[in-house]
Amino acid sequence: MILDLTSEDDSGEWEEGAEDSLSAIAGIRSELAAGDLRGLYLAWLSAYGAWERDEGAFGDDGEEVREPPVPAGLGSLTAPQRALADFLRVDPDLLEAVEQGSPVLPEVNEDPGEMAAHIAGLPGAEKDRLLMLVARDQAARARMELLRGVRGDPDRERSARRRRTVAKLLDTAAELRAEGCRRAKAEAAAREVLRQHQREAARQRRLDELARDPETAWAQAGRLIGAKLPARYDDAVTLLADLQDLARRDGRAGEFERRFAAMRDEHLRKPSLIARLDRAGLNVRGIRPEAR
Repeated sequence: MILDLTSEDDSGEWEEGAEDSLSAIAGIRSELAAGDLRGLYLAWLSAYGAWERDEGAFGDDGEEVREPPVPAGLGSLTAPQRALADFLRVDPDLLEAVEQGSPVLPEVNEDPGEMAAHIAGLPGAEKDRLLMLVARDQAARARMELLRGVRGDPDRERSARRRRTVAKLLDTAAELRAEGCRRAKAEAAAREVLRQHQREAARQRRLDELARDPETAWAQAGRLIGAKLPARYDDAVTLLADLQDLARRDGRAGEFERRFAAMRDEHLRKPSLIARLDRAGLNVRGIRPEAR
């Protein structure tokens, strides 16, 4: 049997690193040979996952199609299976939806004695075939086939599991996607609140430092303005804004306004500085710079 798995997008552009993807996916062949059908399920899922991108991909009757027998272990894909899911653009939320109906793969304890007895009972031609696989650098496939011969079908309960409709899977994926968005927004809001608390705490520490010697801060603001350099103007505006916040916090807003008005009047002929002060909201009540 030849399986042809194709993944295309509307752009038709070549994706960098595609060769690496193919080498990563190659292990799917050995897994299928050993009876692991998760790769086939992923291929089926990727086709119906296109519905999320294109509502016209299938007819309305497609919603009632039932999924194939659900293999165990969809929640713990192997590296080749994860590479295949990426290559086929399987929607992560749709994959999470199908995981809910896929039990964990049971652990299998290998018995060396049982394996030795199985190999001893193989016909000579079968042993030669397996050795030829090893010689052709397909040792993993030979091992998988030997394990399958000992264990049989690794997922015997597959056919007995409840099979959901495509509509049910897509609805579940949509619910998971919506829940993920809500969770992401809540986490983003929580991070923003934390950042606000951190900024406020840093601001209070800065104001406490200024409160120890506000006169030095006023003098520093004057020196920065006197340098007549745009970068120094920015530093001066930041320092004056902190002094304003300190005055408001400590109930000395009137004192700040009088002192700031005098400083502003002194430097009215510096339009670049005045523009920066205005943008920072450093305006004294009742003073209109354009009227001066």
